[in-house]
This record gives sequence, structure tokens and C-alpha cells, in this order.
Amino acid sequence: MMQRLLLAAAILAVTTARAQQIDSTYANDYYNGRMALFATFPEQRGAIVMLGNSITERAAWPELLPGKKIANRGIGGDNTFGVLARLDGVIAMRPSKIFLLIGINDLGRGLPENVILANYRRILERLTASLPKTKIYVESVLPMHESKLPAYLQNKAGKVASLNTGIAALAKEFNLPFLNLHEWAADANGQLKAEYTGDGIHLTPIAYAAWIKWLQEKKAL
Repeated sequence: MMQRLLLAAAILAVTTARAQQIDSTYANDYYNGRMALFATFPEQRGAIVMLGNSITERAAWPELLPGKKIANRGIGGDNTFGVLARLDGVIAMRPSKIFLLIGINDLGRGLPENVILANYRRILERLTASLPKTKIYVESVLPMHESKLPAYLQNKAGKVASLNTGIAALAKEFNLPFLNLHEWAADANGQLKAEYTGDGIHLTPIAYAAWIKWLQEKKAL
């Protein structure tokens, strides 16, 4: 009987592991193209680095922050694996500040929270160890607007909230400021304000303006 129970447990463990296979891919043509573009830029030592996915990439940061040296290091579709893989280029810039916003694409592809947070930990370990003089801001994953979302991102508000709890805990552990973007972006129901998005996830121009204003009020910019 005991042998049968052990065999059943082993089969269950293998089945569960196979069901939870981790998709760690990131280097598609668009990612590689953006990386090639970054490599052509002149040296940007001391810049403020905006690091993330399409939500970061789509902002006209230099125009929104005239007079500041800004490096947009957003890559559409990127995830925590992709950010981790491209930290060398960010570190080489010796930025004055880094604003890190990443994670929604990880949730979109169904990655377990513990995997996402393990990547976050590795990202923060590398950045803090390599850039002791850089101010690193850890930003929450933004809320989404449910009725406008594509199917693969629907019903993830609870996962976003849980992930943000984990991200906030890591920021505290590393003694880094945590910026809860829900403070300016969320409506009374906790969703991304309707006027701030067309597709439920990406931001409109007025949302970027509100984001900048909020960061300035927080004395982060």
C-alpha cells in the first residue's frame, strides 16, 4: 500500500511540474531590435533610466521632462527575464536614477508569482550591488481596466494586487523606495481610470502627464 501511495505521489509531482513549465523566453525580433538600437546611442552616463516594457517605452519622457537627461529603456512585450538579461547595458550607464516598472507581461503569460518575484530579487540584487550611488525606484504594476482588456489579461486584478504586495516587500527588504502607481492611476473601484487607457492596459497621453505630475509631487523627479 505504501509503495502505491509513493508511486501516486511521484506521478502527481511530475504531472504538476509539467503543468507548470516556465516560459522564460524574451528575445524576440522586437526585443533584439530595441537592443540593437540602444547600442547605437551615444554614452548616456548619469541619465535617469526608465526601465520596463511597452508602458515605459510609449512615453515621450524627454518631452515630458524637459531639461532632464532621460534614457528610455522600455521594450514592448518585455518581462522580468528580459530585464534581467539586459542589466549590463543599464549598469554601464551609471544612471543617477532608475525607475523600474515590469511584471504585467509575466502575469499575462501565466508565470507563477514566485518566479516573477525571484526574478525581481535578482534584478534588485544586481542593481544595488553594481550601482550603490544610483537612486532606484521600484514601481508597482499598474492597474488595468477590465472591460477594455483582451481576453488573456482579463480577471487578473487579484494577481496584480498580490504581485504588488510581493514587490513592495522586496523594495522594503532592499531599502528602496516603492512607488504605488495605483495612487494616481486607479479609480474608486481599483481599476485603471477609463480616461487613462484605450485598451485597458496601455496609457493615454493624459495618463503620462498625470504620472509625471505625481512623481514630481513625490519628489522622485
